[in-house]
Amino acid sequence: MGKLSGIRVIDLSMFLPGPMLTVMMADQGADVIKVEPAAGDPARTQGPFEDGHSIWFANLNRGKASVVLDLKSEAGKAALADLIRGADVFVEGFRPGVMARLGFGWDDVRALNPRIVYCSISAFGQHGALAHHPAHDMAVQALAGFLSVNDGPDGTPAVPGVPAADVAAGLTGLAAVLMALIGREKSGQGDHIDIAMFDSLLPWGAHIAGSALAGGPAPKSNNQRSLGGAAFYNVYETEDGRHVVLGGREIKFARALLTALGRPDLIVLADAAAGPAQAPLIAFLRETFRTRSRDEWDAFMADLDVAYAPVLDFAEAFAQPHIAERGLLNGVHIAPAIRFAGETYTPSPVPPLQGDAP
Repeated sequence: MGKLSGIRVIDLSMFLPGPMLTVMMADQGADVIKVEPAAGDPARTQGPFEDGHSIWFANLNRGKASVVLDLKSEAGKAALADLIRGADVFVEGFRPGVMARLGFGWDDVRALNPRIVYCSISAFGQHGALAHHPAHDMAVQALAGFLSVNDGPDGTPAVPGVPAADVAAGLTGLAAVLMALIGREKSGQGDHIDIAMFDSLLPWGAHIAGSALAGGPAPKSNNQRSLGGAAFYNVYETEDGRHVVLGGREIKFARALLTALGRPDLIVLADAAAGPAQAPLIAFLRETFRTRSRDEWDAFMADLDVAYAPVLDFAEAFAQPHIAERGLLNGVHIAPAIRFAGETYTPSPVPPLQGDAP
């Protein structure tokens, strides 16, 4: 039995942030009812597919039930109102104002169920100059400053590999919902949570944006210790055109590697400020890593205390023994990252068929 058994969630969200929030609740036993339009969550149609289901959709909607409602019809509105009366949590991911126009804004839902926790997820929040601006993940990252440091050696921003704004909103939303449920135990009242992808992403830059926060210059990748300006936190190409990373700047790691490479004289550079002072060490390491293949570097590093890793693609990453040892995959389903010691509760890996709720 999961930690959230007995909690009922009405989920009107689609795509990624909201479904990520609610699947983590479903993984812990919450009864999640996914409310979909006749066309369904668009993620259902996004390939590749396994057993007739989109792998994307399955991983973000497993363990839920689905009901199809036309919220512009009186019958659909009545059915949703009935669901709300018996629910603990209500999650929606529409643009600000849409739910109110449908008759299910915070005030409407609170009137039906004063104890409900109502979570709105949007790109920029329920108010503010950008509240009605359309955006998906990359546009949010661009406006939050993150895309400026997601760049290549020439400084040109690249399309991000991870939808960080989407994921940040899902995780922040989950934390907020659980806080509100705990608060409800004290107050007896629900809450309206305003989760913005933009707001959720900003704290993720606290470690790099200090100078800008203090009114100084914006950070640039080539002079930031964790963005490419430090030798021991960097990406290097190998002889076979693959890549490896050094991912830890502690001086003990620099000492171990540079001694093994016969260049202890360069250790002092590893402790210098990020940027031009480390350029000679970065140049040395670039030249050195190009002398062997990625596999040869794996073998060389095996017995060294160095924060090193080969850059793996997803197929290589999923094939690692570590994945199997920790039970992180069940077929095409990624296992929940939240684990509790001594518990063996296993969530359902089955995604809902559209309209399968009893």
